[in-house]
Amino acid sequence: MEKSDIRAMIRQKKRAMTDAQIEKASRELGHLFCQCKLYQQAQTIYGYLPYNQEVRTTAMLEQAIRDGKRVAVPKVFGDDMKFIYLEDFCQVAPGYAKIPEPIADGPVAGDPTALVLMPGLAFDAQGHRIGYGGGFYDKFLAHEPNHPTVALCYGFQMVAHLETEPFDIPVDQVIWVDTEPEES
Repeated sequence: MEKSDIRAMIRQKKRAMTDAQIEKASRELGHLFCQCKLYQQAQTIYGYLPYNQEVRTTAMLEQAIRDGKRVAVPKVFGDDMKFIYLEDFCQVAPGYAKIPEPIADGPVAGDPTALVLMPGLAFDAQGHRIGYGGGFYDKFLAHEPNHPTVALCYGFQMVAHLETEPFDIPVDQVIWVDTEPEES
């Protein structure tokens, strides 16, 4: 299956999810994320703010702050992505591709070992991922390769095998939960 076909299939399944399914899965993923060893060892989390039907990460990032961790989220500057420290999740606005990002341009995060929370459309058990097509995370990790990485996703985003390109950087750990159809 081509990357474009996988992207279309996953997008369709995500659009079919209800808000209740997204919230339930996000709560479960948040619990699993906070229990994972990479999270517990991290002093800084480079997270992302959710867009459309993505896993709701805001509560997880707020928990990280309560756990004494620093939190930064991405902001796009042209072809470049930088992580900006964020403490007030109200200080965001739609940015690149209408994805929420910090209003401020700084302070730019500078922890070379921060845990990076990786967004994506599809993943396999080996940590390969299909992102949204911008290549921002692969470029970032190519320049800062020492970051541990975790991806959170819905069960249907897990596929048996993904073809990779030489520039694709696999995720260290993928955490997923199955989503159930809403009962009527």
